[in-house]
Amino acid sequence: MPRPTARVLALLELLQAGGTRTAADLASRLEVDERTVRRYVAHLLDLDVPVETVRGRHGGFRIAAGSRLPPLMLTDEEAVAVVLGLGGVARTGPSTAVRTAAETATAKLGRVLPARLAARAPGLGDVRSTAPSRPATEASAEAIATATTGARERRLLRIRRSGTTTTRTLLPWGVVEHDGRWYVTGLDSASDAVRTFRIDRLERIELGEGRFVPPSDADPVREVLAALAGTPRAFSVRVAVEAGEDRIRRSLPASIAVLEPLPGEDGWTRVSLEAARLDWVAGVLALLDAPFRVEQPAALREEVRRLADRLRARAADPG
Repeated sequence: MPRPTARVLALLELLQAGGTRTAADLASRLEVDERTVRRYVAHLLDLDVPVETVRGRHGGFRIAAGSRLPPLMLTDEEAVAVVLGLGGVARTGPSTAVRTAAETATAKLGRVLPARLAARAPGLGDVRSTAPSRPATEASAEAIATATTGARERRLLRIRRSGTTTTRTLLPWGVVEHDGRWYVTGLDSASDAVRTFRIDRLERIELGEGRFVPPSDADPVREVLAALAGTPRAFSVRVAVEAGEDRIRRSLPASIAVLEPLPGEDGWTRVSLEAARLDWVAGVLALLDAPFRVEQPAALREEVRRLADRLRARAADPG
C-alpha cells in the first residue's frame, strides 16, 4: 500500500478514536507537516467521510455526523469486544427487535472481519451467560434511548404510566438494567421525591423543555435497588444483626434489603426488607450465623423458633 494512502487511513483511525484533534497533534502522530494533514483531510472528504473542521483556539478536526457511516477501523481487541457485546444483546436485549438487530449486525460484521478474526467470531457468539436468555419484559428501544438521552444531556422527561391519565415531569438521573428489566430513576415533579419507573410500563416518554443539574451524590443504581428492596409485600421485616454490611450482603443483595448502621450499637446493622413469606427470611438469618434481634414482625420470631426446632430434630441422634 502506498505510504500516503496508509497515512490517510491512519488519520481516519485517529479521528475515529473520538474528540477533536489539532492539526499539530495529527501531524506529529503521522510524522508529516500540518499542510499535509489538511490534504489528507481533503482526501477523506472526497471519500464522503464526514470530517468536520472546528475553528478557534482549541479547534482541529473531528468526525462529524454524516449521512453514511465512514469506514470503521477496529483493532483486534475492539473487534472482539464488539462481537461479544452484540452476542450479549442478542441474548438479553430489551426487545425482540433489538435482539434480532444484534443478530443481523453480528452477521454483517462477520462478513467484513479479517480472516483471522472472522474464524473466531462464531465461537465468540457461542459464549453463554447465567443471565436469562430473554428479558423479563419487552422494553421499547425508542423509550430506552429517550430515557438515556434525557439522563445524559440533563434534559427533563415527560412521562405517563400505562393505565393512568397523569403526565408528570421527571428529572432523570440515569437508566439501570436489572434482572431483565429496565428502569429510569430521578426526581419526580408530582411527588417531589426520587422515584423509579419501569420503562416497559410507561405509555408515554418524551424529552421535555428545560435542563437540570442533578445532586452531586446522585446514584441511579443505588436508587433503583433501594426502590426494589422497598416494594411493599405481605411482611415488612426489620432485624438488627451483629455483622457488617459486607457479610450481610453475601446473602441479602441491595435489591432485596436496605442496610444501615444501628445507632448507638457499634458493629450492629439494621436490615429492612419486604417479604411475601417469612420462612426464607428465617433461613437467611440462620445462614448469616450471627447474633440478631427481630424488631418486626413478631411472626418472624415464631418462624425462627420453628426452624430451630426442625434443625434440632433433624440433628438428633437416631439411637
